[in-house]
Amino acid sequence: MSSPGTPGAISASTIQRLFRAFMGARAALGLALLATQSLAGLMGSRPTGWVALISLIYGVQTVLAWLLPRWFGGGDVPAKGRTGLTPRQFLVSIGVDVALFTLLQVRDPGGTYGALFFMPALMAGALLPRLRALGCAAVPSLVLLAISGWAVFSEHDGALRISQAGLIGCGLFVVTLLANEIASRLAREERAARGSLEYARQQADLNRLVIEEMEEGVAVVDRRGLVRTANPAARVLLAEGASLRPGSFRLDATPAWKPLLRAIEKAFAGEHWPEAGRDLVLEFGRGSRRSLRVRMRFTLRPLDGDDLCVLFLEDNRLLEARNRQEKLAAMGRVSAGIAHEIRNPLTAIAQANALMAEDLASDPRLEPLTRMVASNVERLKRLVDDVMEVAPGIAPVALTLAAAPLVREYCADWAATQRLPVDETGPLRLDIAQVARDGSLVSFEPEHLRRVLINLLDNGLRHARPGPGSLRVQLADEGEWVRLSVFSRADAIPPEVERHLFEPFFSTRSRGSGLGLYICRELCERYGARIEYHRVSAATEEGADLSANEFRVLLPRAVSPSAALASIPSAAPDSHFPDTELHER
Repeated sequence: MSSPGTPGAISASTIQRLFRAFMGARAALGLALLATQSLAGLMGSRPTGWVALISLIYGVQTVLAWLLPRWFGGGDVPAKGRTGLTPRQFLVSIGVDVALFTLLQVRDPGGTYGALFFMPALMAGALLPRLRALGCAAVPSLVLLAISGWAVFSEHDGALRISQAGLIGCGLFVVTLLANEIASRLAREERAARGSLEYARQQADLNRLVIEEMEEGVAVVDRRGLVRTANPAARVLLAEGASLRPGSFRLDATPAWKPLLRAIEKAFAGEHWPEAGRDLVLEFGRGSRRSLRVRMRFTLRPLDGDDLCVLFLEDNRLLEARNRQEKLAAMGRVSAGIAHEIRNPLTAIAQANALMAEDLASDPRLEPLTRMVASNVERLKRLVDDVMEVAPGIAPVALTLAAAPLVREYCADWAATQRLPVDETGPLRLDIAQVARDGSLVSFEPEHLRRVLINLLDNGLRHARPGPGSLRVQLADEGEWVRLSVFSRADAIPPEVERHLFEPFFSTRSRGSGLGLYICRELCERYGARIEYHRVSAATEEGADLSANEFRVLLPRAVSPSAALASIPSAAPDSHFPDTELHER
């Protein structure tokens, strides 16, 4: 750590530049000294041999040190923990100056060489810590005072020389302190500048990272339609298929971008652009189009004198999906509150209906009415339970489960509840791959896994064509997932229905709640699983068409196999589709 008043906090490169500048100043001073000695000789005041020799030595040394810096320590770097000049740099500069100027003063006591000491004093103040710099100023001051004191005993004007030496000594200390203070302030400013530059670099890197990771497209465009920079999201939105390559590009290079270019030209011309943006449609040809929400912000005039426009691009499909999700979340909270309020009156209605059924047992005409009330109460209870199942705010607790025995157990329970035959005439087939049978561990909640599978089985049986093997459950390993598929041999789902499959309260049945597949999706997302719909084609060896609808659930593998829960094995044997091959369309 540098002591107070030290310029050591200046970077090594700055020290080298200052040292090089002082070496140039020394060379100029050396040449000036030789020139003055030569001029004095021409004017009849011939210097002594020693003075001329010392002046010549100093001039040659300064010029060589300036022209050949590597030979004189110009590239030396201070050792770790040390500040200022290296020992060699100190000796070839300040040390040589003080020594030769002292010899000049000693060999020519009547000469005015005291002013030369300001060079090493200034250099010491700028490049050395304060105490060492003051020591360098004290040495020539003592030398001048000693020479002047000696003159008192040999000449009559010794008192005048002592006063001059004192003034020069004071001047040396003042110059040294001022140079040291300037160097210290330079070090502080350089340190602050380096800190600000590093902070600005970090901020720029952070901003670049944030912009590159944004889902919203960001592009910087000038008034000529040149896109100077764009983040990956913007390149994906402006391209058909793969994203654009890095680098600048022009909006007039592709016909699909002309609506965007015209909008930018109008905005630069002064046309008002709404704060919330406008929708633009890009036509890519072959029926491919993309609707974008475009927002514009204009920057200050940059250094090259060209105005810039920052475009914020969003895919309207993603905006609609986000708005739909927000509406669904709000609707889920409202529905959960309503369901909670309905549950208590339903319990009272059920109890009152049971009491009425006991009192009216003797009247067979009212029995259908009580059964109707009980049936609708149960239906409303199931609806309330479905709504509460996916209510927000319930923290999921995932367990490590052995998928194969649980799937076997749930299928057997469901078949028994539906009173389906378990032989070859029944509609249900169970297909568990050998790898999955040996123990595929998944991370899920067992009751919620049961709920998902039962919902898919109910939905598949409802729409399947009658006949044996019309419903098949398959469990298999698929990379980092365990795939649970429910195949239903039925007609293909129309596209206008498929896009709403997993939305709440959407049903093709008049008495359907429309929550079955929605609950499946919500429960899967709660535990990091995924559910998808696919239409697959299947054919027997004889060529019979066995096309089916597949609801595919990808269950995440468990991290800790030792935590696997033991599940009750099912009595239902494994069974399979008779030699079928499935191909996704």
